[in-house]
Amino acid sequence: MFRGAHRIALLSIFSAIAGITLSSQAALAGLLNNGQLIDSKESLYNNIYVYKQGSYVSLTFGYNNTIYTESTYNTRDEGELPLVYTRYMTAGLIYPEKINSILEIGFGGGRTSWYLHRALPKVAVTSVELDAEIIQMARKYFGIRDEPNFTVANKDGRIFLTGTKMHYDVIMIDAYRGPFVPFHLLTKEFYQIVAEHLSPGGIVVQNVAPDTMLFDSAVKTIHSAFPQVEFYPADGNIVTVAYAGHRRSRDDLIRVAAQRQAQFHMRYNLSELLKARQLYPPGTTVIDPHAQVLTDDFAPVEALHAIERHNRKWPNKQ
Repeated sequence: MFRGAHRIALLSIFSAIAGITLSSQAALAGLLNNGQLIDSKESLYNNIYVYKQGSYVSLTFGYNNTIYTESTYNTRDEGELPLVYTRYMTAGLIYPEKINSILEIGFGGGRTSWYLHRALPKVAVTSVELDAEIIQMARKYFGIRDEPNFTVANKDGRIFLTGTKMHYDVIMIDAYRGPFVPFHLLTKEFYQIVAEHLSPGGIVVQNVAPDTMLFDSAVKTIHSAFPQVEFYPADGNIVTVAYAGHRRSRDDLIRVAAQRQAQFHMRYNLSELLKARQLYPPGTTVIDPHAQVLTDDFAPVEALHAIERHNRKWPNKQ
């Protein structure tokens, strides 16, 4: 399993782990191998463990004898996004017509939303997190604090959207419970609700695990609500960007990326992130044409997640 949730068996928690790329690989490897367990909590939804080594703190979930890293924070450098896929989540800033409001579903340690808030302090950033204990951990260990234009709501993401009349320029979805996205946040009906809460020209950014057959169904389900779906491979993760209307040309995105990088001075340069963009629409050899669209009455997320992908290769960039 990839994502921010890189996994290591609990029985070998102090042995070496692989597959994690950071600005300091050794720092996070050491964090989980030799790091100090500084807090733990069994909440209604998660078994939560917080580790620390040096300046790095990691929020992890335990599930089926496995540890999943949800968020990592450098206490000496709050602008760093150690988990590579979170950097590519910010590539979503290139796409919307305007950026006045951002909604994040799945707060975790809050580092992605806080990074965006600090870079765009005049933009209203709202994060939604189901687990109240996670919010407390983020405030205690991950540098999250109350500031204007930064709001954290303790609620289920779908219920939050259903109950609000707000519209957002960017909606980011990164809601995992260990290895799984809750099924009700990965269905056609959910994405229709998401689409209804986007501002004109708005976009959806989501982290989707690519290592099982669930990926094919997830992409087809996103595509059922959004005609355009683009992909950013990110160190074993896949970040999807979905939006309505015609496909944005590469030249147009290059122009906008340069403009917004000059405007916001993002630490992770938008023009550089854009270089990873790939076009893999459903119906190609990459997405299984027989994959099921997930609906509220048919969302076999755990079964699909358990099916291993064999010999899947990503094609060349388009």
